[in-house]
Amino acid sequence: MDYNQIIADLKSKNYSPVYFLEGEEPYFMDQISDFILENVLTEDEKGFNQSILYGKDLSIDAIMTTAKRYPMMAERQVVVIREAQNIKNIEDLASYVEKPLTSTILVINYKYKTIDKRKKLYKALSKNGVYLESKPLYDNQVPAWIAKYLKEKNLGIDPRAAQLIADFIGSDLQRIVNELEKVTISLVPGTSIMPDDVEKNIGISKEFNTFELQNALGNKDILKSNRIINYFIDNEKMHPLTVIIGMLANYYRKVLVYHSIENKSDRNLVAQKLGVNPFFINDYANAAKNYSLDKAIAIISMMREYDLRSKGARGGSTANGDLLREMVFKILHL
Repeated sequence: MDYNQIIADLKSKNYSPVYFLEGEEPYFMDQISDFILENVLTEDEKGFNQSILYGKDLSIDAIMTTAKRYPMMAERQVVVIREAQNIKNIEDLASYVEKPLTSTILVINYKYKTIDKRKKLYKALSKNGVYLESKPLYDNQVPAWIAKYLKEKNLGIDPRAAQLIADFIGSDLQRIVNELEKVTISLVPGTSIMPDDVEKNIGISKEFNTFELQNALGNKDILKSNRIINYFIDNEKMHPLTVIIGMLANYYRKVLVYHSIENKSDRNLVAQKLGVNPFFINDYANAAKNYSLDKAIAIISMMREYDLRSKGARGGSTANGDLLREMVFKILHL
């Protein structure tokens, strides 16, 4: 099952006796666990019927003993196991999952690991429980996720602001949520987050960021490109060269994709193939005019070379700031 379906079922009070939540993205696991802890039992019922245990000091026998207890003066009990990835022999839990107590909701948070889907535990979960493999979002999925998250709170966000946050923070969803709270705390429902709000509350410059650099390069704006890279060089810790190269390489890959699209009149189709908000299609159209297919290929190849040089793979000792200046000069004058 996916996260949205699990939350929908929980809101409908359609409970499962076991929830096994695993994977590399902890945000979705925490949201499900917290929802169950906050909503399944009343405050009066929680005292005797809600347990939070930690895997480091826990055995499978202890989990099963707790899970097999009957609730006191309530319809069910809730048992949440945090840090279950530290439990030895997690596969031994299969014997309980094969015959779970229906009056218990057992929630296993197995972060940063995955169980073997060929073994008994996964097969038992498939029959008698809910299994979620929580995977990180791809970078190009993050702006849409931000917009969806805010929409649920009756707030909007300008596509440029969403892209700023995604480019600066990456796909760490909990960190994104923490940063968004700094912005939304003073917003009126029904309003939208703008780039100015991001700059003021999160500290991400709306002028000096990789998103603005790629647009400046796409438009062959020499002055703006150099202003941005000078800022990056002065603030190298916040703007490491390897990250800049990676994001620009991804940008020019999308320029390649744009060149390959035959029917460019369907904006939604173009946006889908590029993996961007339709708002940004004109940016890629302009870049494609300035960089032919061959030039875009040459730039991507060039970036591989600069990535290697930045890591010392070519035996050089050029400072990262000088490498960035040299790379941007070559892109602009290709």
